[in-house]
Amino acid sequence: MSEILCTHWNFKTDQMHPYAFWNNFLSKKECDTIVKQGRKLKLDKAKTNSLTAQNARKSNTSWIFPKKDNLWLFRRTTDVILDLNNKYFNFDILGLNEGFQFTNYKHPDGHYGKHVDNSFNMSIRKLSVSIQLTDPKKYEGGDLKLYTSEEGKIMDRTQGTLIIFPSFTMHEVLPITKGERNSLVSWITGKPFK
Repeated sequence: MSEILCTHWNFKTDQMHPYAFWNNFLSKKECDTIVKQGRKLKLDKAKTNSLTAQNARKSNTSWIFPKKDNLWLFRRTTDVILDLNNKYFNFDILGLNEGFQFTNYKHPDGHYGKHVDNSFNMSIRKLSVSIQLTDPKKYEGGDLKLYTSEEGKIMDRTQGTLIIFPSFTMHEVLPITKGERNSLVSWITGKPFK
């Protein structure tokens, strides 16, 4: 009688990374320009989906959609997302269909508690993108923290850095304790996971 060594034999191993980033995605000048544009738009109190407690988030947002003066941002973001997706996630993605959310977190207590970026009966968000717009010397707290493990990991705060991660990843923006932080966020949609 022969000994069974395992009950299955995988053809492929899971190569999906928990997150990826692109340093120097935007220059300081480009970040400052986007912050000015985001502030010119009407900033509204940020909302959450109905399944999230309303006090889970304290920030203001406006929306940036493609126009002649910002097509460069959408083109560059598309190129980088396609590259990072091919290298680190290999998801079947369709596009950046919700525009960019310009988000402003201010002292005291600007934050966004633990959450995921997808939910029942929403667009099928596969990847979440966060772009750091503010010089980290100008604020304290406000870190983007991903929970790829129980203790979580603080993401790079460098101005101009793009961070991308699966939309089902638990994450939060920790409370701002000094100054204010601005970011651009968006979600990359796709067909249902199979």
